[in-house]
Amino acid sequence: MLLQQYQDNIATLRQKIQEAEAIVVGGAAGMSAAAGYNWYQDDANFRKYFNTFAQEYGIDSIFGGFYYKFRTEEERWAYLATLINFVAEVPIGQPYKDLYKILQDKNYYILTTNQDTQFLQVFPEEKVSAIQGNWTYLQCGRPCHDGIYPYAEQAKELCAHIEGTRIPSSLVPKCPKCGGHMELWVRSFVFLEGDKYRSEHSKYREFLRENQNKKVLFLELGVGQMTPMFIKEPFWNMTYNWQDAYYITINPNDALLPRELEDKGLAIHEDIAQVIHDLVSDR
Repeated sequence: MLLQQYQDNIATLRQKIQEAEAIVVGGAAGMSAAAGYNWYQDDANFRKYFNTFAQEYGIDSIFGGFYYKFRTEEERWAYLATLINFVAEVPIGQPYKDLYKILQDKNYYILTTNQDTQFLQVFPEEKVSAIQGNWTYLQCGRPCHDGIYPYAEQAKELCAHIEGTRIPSSLVPKCPKCGGHMELWVRSFVFLEGDKYRSEHSKYREFLRENQNKKVLFLELGVGQMTPMFIKEPFWNMTYNWQDAYYITINPNDALLPRELEDKGLAIHEDIAQVIHDLVSDR
């Protein structure tokens, strides 16, 4: 019975993708977790890249290190440089590659709260809106001006100068305008919602405007309940209000389908990587 239900879900997913005139993908942390990159766990990837920090400070996850109160800027930037280098260096996860095969000939757009650049490494930038920033960019910590700066190459060089869990004081990044401290351009209390941020939202809104009267599939991948206001709730509202919209959520833990969408939606409580792989394999 469970196998039959799974096969039925795959068949419905395939049908809705084929029928859709536009597909809006919402991707969050669960998508990267399905690719083997879990920001909340003490796993092999964490130990490979961050073991020195785990042993020195008792940090038990990537996000744990990001929010850790380091004693000095030299220690903090040793960790952040390692984090940026991790994001830039790890291979593209298979679920992202499989999703590209599914979408490449479709009219689609991707909205993501992920900051790990996996979507951007696979899909054209004009097809992706990363609305919570990007781990490989820096901004002024104040911020004193509307500017973000790519930092992947500099972070790699910085990693070569880490001694234990510190970098030399002379290498701590400084704002090119005010000389103050820098921060990663990701959602925080000082997150810069400037031109780049507005551009990400503008691209997404334009796609919605162009396609709202078409047969639209909202495909939600790995969106949990931590920040439902960015993807989950807007997808629900648009599916409910748009006549020809349909909603599918894939998530082993948080695939939620409101009662109001029972006739316009499907919740697949399965591993995202497996579902997407099976979808590609059966094409």
